[in-house]
Amino acid sequence: MKKILLIATGGTIASEPSADGLAPSLTPEDLLRYIPDAKDICELDTVQPFHIDSTNVAPSHWLILEDIIEKNYEKYDGFVICHGTDTLAYTAAALSYLIQHTRKPIILTGAQKPISEDSTDAKTNLIDSLRFACSGDCGVAIVFGGQVIAGTRARKTRTKSYNAFSSINFPELASIHDTRVVRYIPYNDDKGPVFYRSLNDRVFLLKLIPGIAEAAFLAALDFCDGIVIESYGVGGIPDIYLDELDELIKKGKTVIMATQVTQEGSDIKVYEVGGRLKKRYKLLETYDMTLEATVTKLMWALGQSKDPAEIRRLFCTSINYDLLF
Repeated sequence: MKKILLIATGGTIASEPSADGLAPSLTPEDLLRYIPDAKDICELDTVQPFHIDSTNVAPSHWLILEDIIEKNYEKYDGFVICHGTDTLAYTAAALSYLIQHTRKPIILTGAQKPISEDSTDAKTNLIDSLRFACSGDCGVAIVFGGQVIAGTRARKTRTKSYNAFSSINFPELASIHDTRVVRYIPYNDDKGPVFYRSLNDRVFLLKLIPGIAEAAFLAALDFCDGIVIESYGVGGIPDIYLDELDELIKKGKTVIMATQVTQEGSDIKVYEVGGRLKKRYKLLETYDMTLEATVTKLMWALGQSKDPAEIRRLFCTSINYDLLF
């Protein structure tokens, strides 16, 4: 029987009603009492490093999770993290960069309704996660609604439905049908594990809207080292902002072009408004990466080096299926 460490962090799955709405209150032991069949799937230990709504999750929490998994890596066959859904995709992406080439499953899950409610997805998601964590190696992934999604490819696309997460620009890794795991993409990574212990959270996201003030581009100069510009379509920046972009690059900021469109990714060389940026600045772009992966990967890359060439190399290296171009 496999030995799994259950890491509880709060979120809807562990919430109960309060005077102001749902709030995390259940311990990991409380969660397991709702799924007594878990004892037939694996041997379980539990830990609760923090107990918060995932809206409050920050990069410091990702480093806590990395530390727990690194210190316990040799003791367990896999890890299951219970997490709120709102920032679940960010945490899954961040852990994909902080813990690379792992042959032990690191699974994140949560729920759209608390585990204590009669009609809830929490019990199924948690049991599925434990079952998948015992099924073999897979790196960092999200198990939710019967789907297994690479940690760098997930996005929350529904606020209330049980099938809350989608795999963006990449197939699902597997699916779970009752007690059966159906794997679509084999995991073939035996280089690790490699653990990273640093992030630079001085990253700013600027979402373009028609008519945005030029000053918005420079607003982040004092508190960011990297900026992700979420543009339209395949990517580009209106002419009126080129002076501001010059200033960002002159100040040594890492600038990455992204797209507001969920599917199919960026390709800024297609149109003149993007093509001249590519030539003039050699800007990095996200291609088919998710925004969650882009932001967390930039934090990771900036945390490893200050050298622009090395940051570019790290960002352009495909990790846990995050980048295919």
